[in-house]
Amino acid sequence: MEPATFLSISIGIMVVAIPWFSIYTAFGPPAQELRDPFDEHED
Repeated sequence: MEPATFLSISIGIMVVAIPWFSIYTAFGPPAQELRDPFDEHED
């Protein structure tokens, strides 16, 4: 495999993986452990 092809595939995987992980963390099961600091200090 040529280095340019490997680099292109690697960048493509990262472009898909980072947003997927962010959405999963924000709305998936790990979101139950997140805290909202604004809700903790409401009067």
